[in-house]
Parts: sequence; structure tokens; C-alpha cells
Amino acid sequence: MKIKLFYLFLVVSLLGFSQKTISKLLKQHNSERIPYISVHELAMPKTKVILLDAREINEFNVSHLQNAICVGYNDFDVTTITENVPDKSSKIVVYCSLGIRSEDVAEHLKKSGYTNVFNLYGGIFEWKNNDFPVYNKHGETEEVHAFSKAWSKWLLKGNKIYD
Repeated sequence: MKIKLFYLFLVVSLLGFSQKTISKLLKQHNSERIPYISVHELAMPKTKVILLDAREINEFNVSHLQNAICVGYNDFDVTTITENVPDKSSKIVVYCSLGIRSEDVAEHLKKSGYTNVFNLYGGIFEWKNNDFPVYNKHGETEEVHAFSKAWSKWLLKGNKIYD
């Protein structure tokens, strides 16, 4: 009996150690050439930024950060930003679900001459996990587009929506 309990404990422990942290996930997928901004720093009242949502419109429509502008990922066009944000020193924060797609969009902005661009660490998932509000066209919501079943494991709070 003790041997069976030991093996059960060992298997459960190994499963726990194999789960990646968000930090490891981002290191695996990102170059980290764009500096991160934490959800706590972004949430500070004095933090004035232009928020760009690098998720697709169907994700944005489910929920987004207040005052965010949906710029998409698949069809992202940097000229839309350069036409609407002519001051290339403007503080811009780009986010997506976790911070992977947003890094790509932020790199396009940096290559276009923007000098004050940040990637939201952990994206909208980390934002919601820290109890900060998300919105849709009707106001505050508990729904968050979870992107996919595989990536949704990082969203710990809110109602996961898939389409």
C-alpha cells in the first residue's frame, strides 16, 4: 500500500513540475526585444497609454481592456497606426491573450519608428486573473475569449468563451 501511495505521489508531483509558468511560456515564444509592462503598472491611474489589442475582432468583441483599439493580428497594418498616432514617442501598450501575438505587433511598431512601445505581460488573461475589469460593447463583462482549449488553461478567472 505504501508503495502505491509513493508512486501516486510521484506521478502527481511530476505532473505539477511539468506545467510551464507564464514566464517560461513567454520565453519560449518571444524574443523579448519589446519590454514588458505588468498588469499592475498598467492599471495604475496615472499610467496614460494608447492601448492596442492585437487579437482578432471576434476576440475583441467578447471582451477587451477599456479604451483599447482593436488592430488585429492576421491583417495588422502598421500604416493604420502611423496615420492615427503620428507622435512616435507616444506610450503604446500592445496586448493579446498572453503576450505572444502582441510582441509581433509591437515589433512592427518599433521598426516603424515608435520608441515607447510595451508588451502587456500575460495579456488579457493575466489582466483578468488579477481581477481587473474587461469590457464589451455593453459594458463590464466576466466573459473572456479564451483563444483555444490549449491556451485557455492560462485563464484562471472569468467565463471562457470559444467560437
